[in-house]
Amino acid sequence: MSTQNRFDWLKAVQLGAIAGITGILISLVGMLQQFDSRDIIAGSLSMGWTMLFLTVIVASYFSAAHQPSKLLSIAASFVTGLVFGFVMCLLTYAVDTFDLRQTLVNASPALVKILTFEDGVPTGLVELVVTVTIAGVVGGVIYILPQRIRKAVSLGLTVMVFLGLMQQIIQVTLSNFPQVNSATAWMFGRGTQKGLSFNGAIVVFLVVTLSNLFWESNATKVNSQIQKMPENRQRSLRILGYGLLLLVVLYLPVLLGLYLTEVVNVTGLFILMGLGLNIVVGFAGLLDLGYVAFYAIGAYTVGVLTSVSGQLSTAFEWNFWWALPVCIFVCVMAGIVLGIPVLNMRGDYLAIVTLGFGEIIRILALSDFLKPHIGGSQGIVSIPPPDFFGVLLNKPQTLYYLIVAGCLLALFVSQRLRDSRLGRSWKAMREDEDVAQAMGINLVATKLLAFATGAAFSGLSGTILAIKLGTIYPHSFALLISINVLSLIIVGGMGSIPGVFIGGLLLAGLPELLREFSEYRLLIYGALLVVMMQVRPEGFWPEETHKREFHENEQVPTQEAA
Repeated sequence: MSTQNRFDWLKAVQLGAIAGITGILISLVGMLQQFDSRDIIAGSLSMGWTMLFLTVIVASYFSAAHQPSKLLSIAASFVTGLVFGFVMCLLTYAVDTFDLRQTLVNASPALVKILTFEDGVPTGLVELVVTVTIAGVVGGVIYILPQRIRKAVSLGLTVMVFLGLMQQIIQVTLSNFPQVNSATAWMFGRGTQKGLSFNGAIVVFLVVTLSNLFWESNATKVNSQIQKMPENRQRSLRILGYGLLLLVVLYLPVLLGLYLTEVVNVTGLFILMGLGLNIVVGFAGLLDLGYVAFYAIGAYTVGVLTSVSGQLSTAFEWNFWWALPVCIFVCVMAGIVLGIPVLNMRGDYLAIVTLGFGEIIRILALSDFLKPHIGGSQGIVSIPPPDFFGVLLNKPQTLYYLIVAGCLLALFVSQRLRDSRLGRSWKAMREDEDVAQAMGINLVATKLLAFATGAAFSGLSGTILAIKLGTIYPHSFALLISINVLSLIIVGGMGSIPGVFIGGLLLAGLPELLREFSEYRLLIYGALLVVMMQVRPEGFWPEETHKREFHENEQVPTQEAA
């Protein structure tokens, strides 16, 4: 028998073992116990079990992908699920038999109770193996489905899990609309219910899946009909679409309520910073780990210029709108000051120097030398909210419009620069600085413009943060903010403008909605980055150039075969 048609049982066992180790990690760090308190489907499926199921389904999916036929793919997914179940059984038996809590705090009877469905050992172990093996077979079935159906099913499951996760927040939001709340009570429940109802979960899955299938079947036809329309009608449709989008954006705070609007504001600030760092890292290829410095400079500048507390030696007490252009100008100059010493640096060396610059700004903000001017460790207080035509921007619903305006401005500038001569120079410099210089690109001006533009957007975000909080402190500008912004660019897609929005929603918006699990944020960040680098290194919404680069090796065999 040819090796190409042979069952790769070793790969199936390896992936099952890897998934089992991941399941052990999830259990022993306490994620399973903590997440088990949140239901996805009320009384049927918790968030903790959803994480275990996703682990074995993903492992079984890739196990099935290494097999030569559909039947062997199902067999491989079965083996992967079985190995995963065996590993989890070993963990459960060890926790139940031995006292491991002196070393592993989360190896508790509560963990055994969850993994054995409250039936204990050994009955619960049989149920555990059977359940996760079935989940593994589901992963294999998803793989062998036609691509169009597989995409629709995956989207349906994703939306169902997301709505179940957000059920309590959605329920609170809908309470402001009694008619809508009563109509959707069968789906989201009433009172203290956690998660979607069973019928609601089935309906959500079917509606999303069938809608996606219908759209995929008719999308080409719809696009061709639109292309056949006269140019003026196509333009009218685009204007209508932009108008509807504008109406949604304008009325979003009314629909979301106070808490969700605050989440949108926090996400918007990260997106605004991400659009700036995307120019520096994504367009120009300059790895900047001190990006938070410009965020701090913008916040402190507006604080010094507008504060009315009287604690600072120099009290300007300017209006915010007068101070805003000065803050952006100061940040631009700071970007140029940072750029000049690092003109000849690349890669890791550039990252280290920019990291040092960020730490210098933080230490200066804490120093006693500048305390009379910027408050030192006590920060700056009494930063007044701005007034816009009689409307005081001191609430999440009013600040929302200022943040949206900043994001739209950054989006417009980023798009125009991306397709401009300067944008092409940045991309050429990103690919190869020596070749770009040989082609006549002025590297000095190009690098300085990248740093200055990115600093302007970061400073704008910092000024909005200052008036949003009313106070600023040095500890608000730690290195972790730079890491978070860089992470959302990587997850969304390096150099991709839509990818910044996707990354912001995933790494800034979703953690804000799940505040009770904030202690696991960094762990989830790290795991998500590792998975992204292995599964989709170009990001969720990649730029075409980066997408071609990451999949360049996959195109070579096809060309050779042709």
